[in-house]
Amino acid sequence: MRRFSRWLAGVCAALVLTAGGAGWWSWHTYTTPGPLTTEQLIYFPPGSGSRTIVDQLHKTDVLAHPLPFQLLETLQGHTTRYKAGEYRFPPGISPQAASVILRSGKTVQRRLVVIEGQTVAAFRAAADTAPGLIGDWPENIPEGSLLAETWFYQWGDSRAALVNRMQAALTTELQRLWTARAPDLPLKTPDEALVLASIVEKETGRPDEHGRVASVFLNRLRQGMPLQSDPTVIYALSDGKGTLDRRLLRADWKLAHPYNTYHITGLPPTPIANPGRAALRAVLQPPQTDDLYFVADGKGGHVFARTLAQHNRNVAALQKLRAANRQQAEHPVTAPSHADMPARKAAPQ
Repeated sequence: MRRFSRWLAGVCAALVLTAGGAGWWSWHTYTTPGPLTTEQLIYFPPGSGSRTIVDQLHKTDVLAHPLPFQLLETLQGHTTRYKAGEYRFPPGISPQAASVILRSGKTVQRRLVVIEGQTVAAFRAAADTAPGLIGDWPENIPEGSLLAETWFYQWGDSRAALVNRMQAALTTELQRLWTARAPDLPLKTPDEALVLASIVEKETGRPDEHGRVASVFLNRLRQGMPLQSDPTVIYALSDGKGTLDRRLLRADWKLAHPYNTYHITGLPPTPIANPGRAALRAVLQPPQTDDLYFVADGKGGHVFARTLAQHNRNVAALQKLRAANRQQAEHPVTAPSHADMPARKAAPQ
């Protein structure tokens, strides 16, 4: 009997030591860096159970030992607090730190940019490849209805919901600026301001020029002059795409089209692109100028004029600069090498 008692005590001690060792090993693997060697982005759909999440972590090398991880997480009550979404796991992350991420709800924020002056057609073509969005784009997205800026979304967000956010933000910003607009603007409604802002956006990519370009068009509207904006002609010729695969010709200005502002007086029926906040502000809070004309300066900006005579001189200067650039491109001047240069005496010391 005494021998059996000693045996039983030995077995119990062994079991205690084994359990203690297993517990120590489990905690050690739980708190030390894991096997992940490169950053992983992992998406867990809504409704994913803890077993599914743990298996995914194991398959992607975030976890080396899924069973002790699941046991410890269950004992601590963590598995019931996992949140669905896409998470970023850095290299070498410990299982314990992975658990913190899963319970944090701090999902990956992806970005989608609506570029200032981008048409709806161009935006959709670029955004079709944006990862993680679900559902279809709304069939009819009005031109100019999306606020041009950087938009953040999460994996699993719908395209329709994202468009709704863009449109709501533009409506809010337009109404805010319309309420605070400058007095005596030749614009009757916020929609007219939106149309003009889209033209300003297409005319210049320099934010520091938005206000002055807007003032030219506003001055023209006040005087009943046609806007004569090339981007409106391009929009008409391209069926709303906003780009041509050729240069704009003088003959194009004669196109009979409601968007051709050489052909019509006033604004086209709708915006020709999606504007940003700066262009909207430029139209509704413009600087006071007497400018009626502008033309490219050949250096990425524009020169402005109050009279047609001044404008014609600016156009002539641009044409001269372009001719010189073409000549330089066709007949580049090559600096002589040292071998071709005549020998010179050294200067006296």
